[in-house]
Parts: sequence; C-alpha cells; structure tokens
Amino acid sequence: MIKFKNSLTFAKSLDKNDPLKTFRSQFYLPKVNGKTAIYLTGNSLGLQPKLAAKYVEEELQAWADLGVEGHFHAKRPWLDYHTFSKKTLAKIVGAKPMEVVAMNQLTVNLHLMLTTFYRPTATRFKIITEAGAFSSDQYAFESQVKLHGIKPEKAIVEIKARAGEFTLRTEDIVNEIKTHGDQIALVVFGGVQYYSGQFFDLKRITEAGHSVGAYVGFDLAHAIGNVPLQLNKHQVDFAVWCGYKYLNSGPGSIAGAFIHEKHATNFELPRLAGWWGHNAKERFQMKKGFKPMAGADGWQLSNFPVLSGASQLASLQLFQNAGMKALRQKSELLTEYLLFLLNENLEDHFTIITPKNVAERGCQLSIMMKKNGRKVFDLLVKSGVIADWREPDVIRVAPVPLYNTFEDVFRFAEIFSRALKASDRLKRSDA
Repeated sequence: MIKFKNSLTFAKSLDKNDPLKTFRSQFYLPKVNGKTAIYLTGNSLGLQPKLAAKYVEEELQAWADLGVEGHFHAKRPWLDYHTFSKKTLAKIVGAKPMEVVAMNQLTVNLHLMLTTFYRPTATRFKIITEAGAFSSDQYAFESQVKLHGIKPEKAIVEIKARAGEFTLRTEDIVNEIKTHGDQIALVVFGGVQYYSGQFFDLKRITEAGHSVGAYVGFDLAHAIGNVPLQLNKHQVDFAVWCGYKYLNSGPGSIAGAFIHEKHATNFELPRLAGWWGHNAKERFQMKKGFKPMAGADGWQLSNFPVLSGASQLASLQLFQNAGMKALRQKSELLTEYLLFLLNENLEDHFTIITPKNVAERGCQLSIMMKKNGRKVFDLLVKSGVIADWREPDVIRVAPVPLYNTFEDVFRFAEIFSRALKASDRLKRSDA
C-alpha cells in the first residue's frame, strides 16, 4: 500500500513510475486561457484520440476514391464495419464477440432491449430500478410501460438509499427484488450510477433478478471503459452503453449493446427488426420475412455509421494497447490519491457521496457541496479546471487513467482548496 503525500513532488514521482504515462500524449488536451486544462470530465465526454483523425480521414478518402465500392474495397470494408470493434468491446465488457455489437445510440438500444425483454403479463409486470436513474432511462421505462397500457406508478419500482445515506446497499436491492418476487418482469440498473458514482454489484443483482424469474439488464454508460465487467460470466441478459464517455469515441458517437449468448439463437424472442439484423447472406435479396442473425448482430436495424465507427476504432486501439487490467489498476490508484487529497481539504464544506470502497466505484468522485457549491464550481472553471456541475449541489470529477495524471489530481485539489476559501470570502463580502 502506497503512503500518499500531499506534495507536487510526490505526484510527479507517481507519474514518472506510471506504466501508462505515454498514453496521455496520444490525446488532444483542451486549453483554458492558453494553458492546458485540468480535464476531469471523461465521465461526460472523453478526449479526442489523435489517432481518430487518421481513421476518419481514411474513410473519407475511401469515399472520395471508391464511392459506393468502399463497402467492399475500402481498407476496412464498410459492409462489415460493425464487426471490427467486436473483439475489443468484448474484452472491455467481459463478453464473447458474438454477444456485442456497436450500433445506434444508447437510448435507442435501451428501447430495443426493452422491446425484447420487457414482456409484461397481468401478474408479472414490474420494473425494478434505482431511484434517480439517468433521465433517458426513466423516460424509456415510462414510455415502454405506457405502450403496454400500464400506469408507470404501478409498474416502476424505484429503490432509494436509506435515510442519511447517498448510495444503495446491495442487500437492500436484493431484498426489494425478493419482496416483489414473481411480479417482476425486469430488473434494470445503471452499471455505475451517474450521480453518485456508485458501481453496483452486477453479479448479485443479476442473481437476485434471475432467482425470481425476471430478466436483468444494465445501462453501462458510466461503466464501460471505466470498471471491470464480466457480463457473460455473470449471466447478464442484456446491456447497453454509449461511446462518447470513457470510450472516447466523439460527441454523440456510436453506442452499443450486449445480449448474452443464451439468447443468441432464440429467434422467437420478440424484437424490432431492420435489414442490418437480417441474415447477412440474404440481406440484399430484399425478400419478405425477417431472419435474424445469431447473437447481438440480430438486433441491428440500420446500415453502420462508418465515420462515427472509425473514431471509435481509434480509441479502442488504445484500449487494446493499454489493457483493462492495467487501466483499472491506475484508476484505483489515481482516484484513491484524489480522495486522499480532498480529505486533506476543508471537509466541512463538502461530503464525498461516492463509496469509499474501491470495489464500489470507478474513477468518478461526486463531491456534494454543503455551501457555496456553484460559486466554488465557477471558481474552478476560471482557474482552468473542466469539471461537471450537477444540480442541485454536486461537482463530479473523474480522473481517467488513459490521459489524466497524478499531477492533474494534485493541482485540482490545490485549486479546489483555494476555491473553497475564496468562496467563503465572497460570501462574507456579499453579506
């Protein structure tokens, strides 16, 4: 166990010994007032890999040189583009390549999965989820329930933290699932809760859902590329994610989905169909009668967005080079150091609501401000920190192991400490 020190020299020594230190130079770093920013919002939008321009330019050139023939003769033939990311995505989420596919956007994919796995009956119709789930998930659950003629307040069960606590206890989730039992059609949680940063116990939640006969799925928007995942081993039925946060694939970039292999060849599962999910050997025969491909590919709808997918391939190349094991090791150390530094500050100003247990969090820490929250955040921005404000009172910071440094973390804590003190002075002067 490393004994941390609150000093720039110590932070720089950690960076010097960081086996992943070369990856930072492979990203473009934003500037504020002409200086490199302290960028701690990879949980909202990952930075641009320098390799992305090369990959996108190759597809633009293929389009210029080949036109439609790029589907067959480009360096990476467009017809099969969805297959090029499978191997690395599978490693990142703990799956087999046939269980994953890059496609659409997260909420589109969630609706596709709900169409298949939320099949309510008169007696089994409830959806179990966490209170305060990301708004897109809430809207998707609500609209899907209404499509089946059921009132959301009757079907959607939101599990809240205990009084005075900010995160959910796994035993409370399991007990709530047992309580509703065979009334549950579906259990859906975020992998990492976007607001608190809590990394849920996917294994135990999945086991609990399956024990009462429900399907279980996860929204991995804040989990993929951030925390270790074993979707296949844990028997998760489905999962969805976006590509623009920790996967660094660009704003609004291609998302993805996982469907467990046990559902791979169950062609009787209801689904919304599109021609790209149809049997590839017959796709261009334009015949009636949908014949889905095996695995996650069978849930595709449309032709693949190549330019978006190209930027993701560039980022996935970096993940392949770094490896999730090494990234997780650095992430734990980086976040633990940030936690240490924050605890050296004026704790009467804030509470860190993200779990202290390393196994229950990724690289995000959510700082709940007790006073002057917005003023502190504005001072951070003016000082060159790019972080994230979440109403009503939380500052989210996420030191990403691919491109953030221990010096970033040290300098953030230093600026944060000054902002806390300055906000007190501003408040007194306002009075």
